[in-house]
Order: sequence, then C-alpha cells, then structure tokens
Amino acid sequence: MKNLIKSIITLLLPLVSLLYINPIYAQKGYPAGPIELIVPWGPGGGADVMGRLAARWLESDLKTNVVVQNAAGATGSIGLNKMIREGATGYSIGVMTGDTLSLDAFPKSAFSYSEVTPLAVMIRQPSGLFINFDSPIKSWDDLIAAAKRKPNSINVAITGPNSPDESTVNYLGTKGVNLVSIPYPKPAERYIAVLGNQVELLYEQAGDIRGHLEGKKLRPLIFFASKRLPPPFADIPVSSDYGYDILLPQTRSIVAKKGVDPKTLQILANSLNKFSTTPEFSNYLREQYALPDSYIPMAEANAFLENELAIFKKLTTK
Repeated sequence: MKNLIKSIITLLLPLVSLLYINPIYAQKGYPAGPIELIVPWGPGGGADVMGRLAARWLESDLKTNVVVQNAAGATGSIGLNKMIREGATGYSIGVMTGDTLSLDAFPKSAFSYSEVTPLAVMIRQPSGLFINFDSPIKSWDDLIAAAKRKPNSINVAITGPNSPDESTVNYLGTKGVNLVSIPYPKPAERYIAVLGNQVELLYEQAGDIRGHLEGKKLRPLIFFASKRLPPPFADIPVSSDYGYDILLPQTRSIVAKKGVDPKTLQILANSLNKFSTTPEFSNYLREQYALPDSYIPMAEANAFLENELAIFKKLTTK
C-alpha cells in the first residue's frame, strides 16, 4: 500500500509543479498568458479592422500574445456567446457591434447584453445606404421614385435579422419606401452582392467601404444622421432632411464576460484608454469617417450602450 501511495505521489509531483512553473496557471498577475480577441464577423469588415487594431495595441502594451479569431454568424451572437462561455478569467474578450447589441431588443434573443461588460466603446459611425456607382439611380429621390413605382423590388444587403440594418429598412417601409432586406453575415459577401448587381443597395458605414467609394465603385444615397456630414459627403442628404426619425449609428465596442475580476477589467480598460490618446487611433477614426469623439471609456460605456439598447427596444415595439 505504501508503495502504491509513493507511486501516485511520484506521478502527481510534476503536475503540481506546473502550477508554480507555468505563469498561466500560477496567475501571478494579469495577463499571465495569451489573450483571445473574438471578432464575431468575417474578415475584412469594420469590426475585423477595429478588432485587429485593438489586438495589436493590447499585445504591445500588455506584453502578451493577443490572438484574433473570427467567428461569424447569427448577427454576431455566435462569436460573442463563444467568448461568454470561455471568458470567465478575462483571457477571451470580444468585439460587440451595434448589430449584436440590438438582438437583445427582441424576445428569445440569441444574445443578452447583461452577460457582458463593456471595456470601451471604440468607434461610432453614421450608417448609410450605398448603391453601385453605375446604377441609373443617382440620388435618394430617384430611389424613392423607383421604390414607389414597384414596391419591394429593391433589395438591400444587410448584416442579419433583428439588426439596426433591418430596423432601418423596416422603418423606411413605414414612410412608403418599401425595400427588401437580404442578410449576408460576411462583409465581403455584402460588398460583392452590390458590386455584382445581385442586390441594389448596401447598408453600411462609409469608412468600411472607403476603397470602393474612392474607386468610384459605390456611391452614397443617404446617411442616417441629424445633420449633414463633413466633406466629402457634405452634398449627400441625411435622414433629417426627409423627416425620418431614425439614426442608429454603428457602434463597435470591446467587451468581456460579466463577472470577470474587476482588476483584470481595469487593466484592459486602462490599456484601451491609452490607445485612444494615440495618433494611430485618431488617424483610424478619420479614415473610418467616424465621430471624432467616438471613444467612450469603461466608466461611461455601459450607460451609453444601455441607452442604445433602449432605443432599439422602442423601435421593436412600434
């Protein structure tokens, strides 16, 4: 019996020693190992660009590997629910867009905002509707006329069901502009659809398709904003010009699982705060045609996002 016990102890000792040798298990300080940053959308879109930019910064600032993983599907809920399952210790964080936040405004939602804690709102951008540059429809008035001549004949590429994209399309229907939403979970698929004339319109943010705009492949018809945007979009109408009471700007935030150690959350939030003051981040906002004051730190982010969710909920009950 003594020999059996001695043999078991001999086998266990190397495993026990790992707790002291491997800093990931020892938890001597966060981060003690690599961090996974989940982008719940396909490569190449605005969420992916922002996630990879934040990952590079966190990796440099926190002196640890930050691995970006794309997990697209179900309006972002698949990737964020993966993060929620795996992120109890703060080693898995994710990008939450306004599209995914809006899911929580619907019954039996695939995503619950109450399960995450925002570390920061990184970017806020006005959304708009864009069309193939060569389309015979050259203005929003042209589009209204075409939609009224033949209701539900014009398709719009959107991110997914129960999203701000779909809410906006549904709202326009109440104003006599009847369009059809066609979901594409991967950004590249949406862009190809409108560039290839598979659909007529794209609901997107200008910064995400900057190359297509500058290359005269796409043109904006309208932005959902309360006032005209600065150049190069100063001559493009906005929703308030037509009396449309809808804005729903795109937001992209970095979030962690609810319940992560507050000290860990603060380390991540402090790093993102530093990033927000860098020239690199300011250039990023300019390139994305984003609001200059886009960034909202952790202390204020939850109140802002709760208000955005309340707006979505009001839209779904109308």
